[in-house]
Amino acid sequence: MASNENPSSVIPVSQDKIVTVLSIDGGGVRGLIPGTILAFLESKLQELDGEDARIADYFDVIAGTSTGGLVTAMLTAPDKNNRPLFPAKEINEFYLENCPKIFPQKETCIISSAFNFLRVATGPKYNGKYLHWKIQQLLGNMTLDKTLTNIVIPTFDIKLLQPTIFSTFSAKNQPLKNPHLSDVCIATSAAPTFLPAHYFETKNQGKTRSFNLVDGGVAANNPTLTAMNYVTKEIFLKHQQFFPIKPMDYGKFLIISLGTGSSKKEERFSAQESSKWSLFGWLFNKGTSPLVNIFSQASADMVDIHASVLFQVLQSQKNYLRIQDDSLEGETSSMDNSTKENLENLIKISNELLKKPVSRVNLETGEFVAVGGEATNEEELTRFAKLLSDERQCRQGNLSAK
Repeated sequence: MASNENPSSVIPVSQDKIVTVLSIDGGGVRGLIPGTILAFLESKLQELDGEDARIADYFDVIAGTSTGGLVTAMLTAPDKNNRPLFPAKEINEFYLENCPKIFPQKETCIISSAFNFLRVATGPKYNGKYLHWKIQQLLGNMTLDKTLTNIVIPTFDIKLLQPTIFSTFSAKNQPLKNPHLSDVCIATSAAPTFLPAHYFETKNQGKTRSFNLVDGGVAANNPTLTAMNYVTKEIFLKHQQFFPIKPMDYGKFLIISLGTGSSKKEERFSAQESSKWSLFGWLFNKGTSPLVNIFSQASADMVDIHASVLFQVLQSQKNYLRIQDDSLEGETSSMDNSTKENLENLIKISNELLKKPVSRVNLETGEFVAVGGEATNEEELTRFAKLLSDERQCRQGNLSAK
């Protein structure tokens, strides 16, 4: 398990043979939802192991897409003391301070709506300048291989028309895939129609590689399986002779997957209505971008369905915790509404979500339904905190014995 004492990309595993994974969805300002949940989880870890405990100390891999990628960097980028740049409790403070500057709002009126439509028709809704500046200010020239634990951040290359996945695993072995962490965060957040695509280059020993990237949510808005695949690849390629678990032994994974909320229970559009849309109708409608929402929601749900079935088949449901709220309504479902009222409502929703019972996706309807007889999300996170703490102590004991 990664910590400031063990920055290697090799995933150490205790005698209990567990691989720990944290996954964080994309969702713009709705990053406040996982931010709230992570603050609660870290507080429980601190109750067990002291105030210096940080999320990055307990997870072998942290994966994040778009806003989740930014949270991933905040949790794993080292400060001058080689500890995480942000404690989890400060994530929401960062969002509350900076979201209104990243997504500046206009007064709601007919003229404003027409102006927004014109902006979407002629370029991205936001220029991204403040976001780029803020990320570069936080991360400077830090490269991807310097994170305190292994991270996985998806993006999509629009020139190659294929996903480009950045990971600590690749960064330490492929210099041309070891860019500045700031470039990776800017790229995975570049949601089409909202923010501009991001171009950058990496250079090593006279070779150059260029990247033309947009939001990782186009490929994997829920990066849970992406993280699992990279762990499997790492095991198979490098440690198959001595690693204590088999590449496909997913029953040995302990996974927390955090969504950023969705609005499935709010009626949006009908087939009759959408059948009349032009290109602009798909890109801008009722203050949202239906096409972007479809891509991001579809990929997130497919991953959750696959993971849920996988862990049920392995009879390891207790090893997989997905926390998601599919009942967002109105402005709270927006990814860029940064008004004070909306941001505060998202935090309120997040705190209420902690009190709700653990839910799993219904494979027939796609909706989240409470699992009868199980704990609340808050209680389940407390249980996971104990498992993570025990695993960390076991590994530290094994290292001391050596």
